[in-house]
Amino acid sequence: MIDPTSLTLTDAARAVRDGALRAEALADACLDRIARLNPTLNAFLSVEPEEALAAARTADAEARAGRLRGPLHGVPLAHKDMFYRAGKRCTCGSPTIRGDFRPERTATVLERLDAAGAVTLGTLHMAEFAMGPTGHNAHLGRCRNPWDPDRITGGSSSGSGAAVGGRLAFGSLGSDTGGSVRLPAALCGVVGLKPTQGATPMDGVMPLSESLDCVGPLARSAEDAATLFSVITGRTDVADGIGQGVEGLRLGIPRQFYYDGLDPAVAVALERARAVLERADARVVEVDIPDHEPYGDLANLVFTPEAAAVHAPWLRERPQDYGPQVRARLLQGLMVPAASYLQAKQLRALHLRAMIEGPFARCDALFVPALRSRVPTAAQTDVGAGPAMAAVVAGVAALTRPVSYLGLPALVTPAGFDPDGMPIAMQLIGRPQAEATLLRIADAYERATGWLSRVPQTQVFS
Repeated sequence: MIDPTSLTLTDAARAVRDGALRAEALADACLDRIARLNPTLNAFLSVEPEEALAAARTADAEARAGRLRGPLHGVPLAHKDMFYRAGKRCTCGSPTIRGDFRPERTATVLERLDAAGAVTLGTLHMAEFAMGPTGHNAHLGRCRNPWDPDRITGGSSSGSGAAVGGRLAFGSLGSDTGGSVRLPAALCGVVGLKPTQGATPMDGVMPLSESLDCVGPLARSAEDAATLFSVITGRTDVADGIGQGVEGLRLGIPRQFYYDGLDPAVAVALERARAVLERADARVVEVDIPDHEPYGDLANLVFTPEAAAVHAPWLRERPQDYGPQVRARLLQGLMVPAASYLQAKQLRALHLRAMIEGPFARCDALFVPALRSRVPTAAQTDVGAGPAMAAVVAGVAALTRPVSYLGLPALVTPAGFDPDGMPIAMQLIGRPQAEATLLRIADAYERATGWLSRVPQTQVFS
């Protein structure tokens, strides 16, 4: 008998709709997997088995009566612990400051998932206040990678990457301010979509940087991600390219920045992935891009003062309640001159226009890596708040932060594995509102390869 947790979100929803599987069986299988694996992975902060099973039974009754709520009917999901649900504890990754926080409203994105029939399993690990690209958290401990617990998950949506990659949930919502959806997806071997800036509703979502924050899905396939993105945005066009292939689409390969200094294993995986898409009749063109080196620093000039403004009252009243790294980064934001912040925001439109009129005049999407290195170990990245912190943060997010600064959509999907069996990801970057194109390309690649069918086989699963 097939293990229900091995299904994609799309297949699970179809099975419930067709009566081949009960929603209760899906929820029960996920809860059993959580009970066995979460003590090692530390992906879930809270689990709600009774509520999840009750919701699943209701979904089954509705399905028997022919009343399907939507494309997620009866499918178990779990989300980063920064999406507000009225009356429910929401720590935002900080049990010292937000341990007793119970919001009075529910995030619009959660309301839309509920309306589409999703079942909620619980809440997921995250970096403290979504400030960290590795998966470390001074208060909650480290979230662990399902492919190798000694490796990082990426952050700040660490629990989302681990839960979806470890088959503990069929999909998840994370947030992406500088790579926080794409990095956990890339490092945990799943699909992550960072939408165009402003594409997703942010009400009822923990604020961090009003200029850069956005909500995005992590899922087991591009098709699954398209479904989640369509539900939370109300856009019906995003799945139009699923199953349509890539014939005639143009992939841009930047001549500079993104391919500089790649680990050899990453370079080989990207070359093979590109060849797969070329054989599927995509056109590959080399393109020149504006100098991206300053974009990480410009993103930091926008992000850190906006985050510091959100946290200013707590920084004054209870600075000791922050982890050292997060406190240090917030204090840096307080020291950014107003002129530097405003200039970085003003330059954003200029740099975006240069991208649209430059490389995107010649291609439909940029084809680039998500990370220059292989998946780092926890020890390599656990540097606290010392001088090495800035280098580690900048290094992990080097290829994701520029996209966030520009506000462009981007998607990561598995592109192979390194000699140690750890995932390698490719990143697709598009014009504003081009999510459907990115999903179409990723879907075509996934159908032509078998990467998404591989399941972690580390000691976690013994």
